[in-house]
Amino acid sequence: MLSDIRIVEIEALGPAPFAAMLMADLGADVITVHRKSASDVPGKGERNLLDRGKRSIALDLKDPGDADILKTLLRTADGLIEGFRPGVMERLGLGPDQCLNIQPRLVYGRMTGWGQSGPRATEAGHDLNYIGLSGALWYGSPAGQPPFPPPTLVGDIGGGALYLAVGMLSGLLNARATGRGTVVDAAIVDGSAHMMNLLMSLRASGSFRTERGQSLLDGPHWSRSYRCADNRFLSVQCLEPKFYRQFLERLGLADDPGFTEQFDRTRWPELNRRLEDQFATRPRDHWTKLFGASDACVAPVLDPESSRDDPHMAARGVWSQEHGRLQALAAPRFDGEPPSPARPSPTRGEHGAEILAELARLKPRT
Repeated sequence: MLSDIRIVEIEALGPAPFAAMLMADLGADVITVHRKSASDVPGKGERNLLDRGKRSIALDLKDPGDADILKTLLRTADGLIEGFRPGVMERLGLGPDQCLNIQPRLVYGRMTGWGQSGPRATEAGHDLNYIGLSGALWYGSPAGQPPFPPPTLVGDIGGGALYLAVGMLSGLLNARATGRGTVVDAAIVDGSAHMMNLLMSLRASGSFRTERGQSLLDGPHWSRSYRCADNRFLSVQCLEPKFYRQFLERLGLADDPGFTEQFDRTRWPELNRRLEDQFATRPRDHWTKLFGASDACVAPVLDPESSRDDPHMAARGVWSQEHGRLQALAAPRFDGEPPSPARPSPTRGEHGAEILAELARLKPRT
């Protein structure tokens, strides 16, 4: 879908390379500018999963000659993605003003936690800090427990990488229509706060409350996970009454007067305890089979390896063991086609000679 788009990515951690991987999964020619040494890049092995489908050139951007190579590369590019703190790219002489002067159509994507402005803009932080400040962490665990969500998913990926990718695509469409580039300020605090708007929309109906454990989706016995007899877990979220009825029927509780008032908040703590006791009597697979082929809205909580082997996930071909590692294939899909096979990740600087040869013969994007 993006086969005529070239993105230059400056090596970083977390959400920036994820956004670039997503664009590579969708067909873009993503060239990652790796540092010449990986010694000061925590967690960055020689073949990083987030580099899949990309090409690599190794440059030292503090070296004037290497910086000139990057500037030449930008003349052939549609977009740039960087994930440094505010001011770092400017000090390298590669800030938005300099790069848009080189390539006026460039979409300059900036990925940060706190954003390019504001009192915290230059402070360090991580996923949990950003979503803590934005409000997105507030409902991260049951009431009475310290909030803690699945690592990276709400902040780095949901509020960060995906918003950067959408911003890049919007900028690319605008550049094609107007011939003018733009700067995308993708901040995890902004994106993760924006993701709260579905919950915020429930306030008008009284379904959403600030107090934890009192809202429609974070307190009821029909919207949570349960521990089973084998210490595995089952997810339950039968919000609509017709689905709740099927849930009760499968458990033999349809005629139990205690469960008839689904939305009575005063009953939720007691009914949570009753279902905790019931689900603890049998292993997870028993309950999965009991609720199978129904609209009771119950599913097992699986680890990635078990998810790979689940019949539904296997039928869709979501997970792959290609190139020696477990990974999820590209999403979304188009026209009912299966996801493309995962492309390999490059070693650091693997395509340097190839890219330099291209630069010698390619004309700038105009």
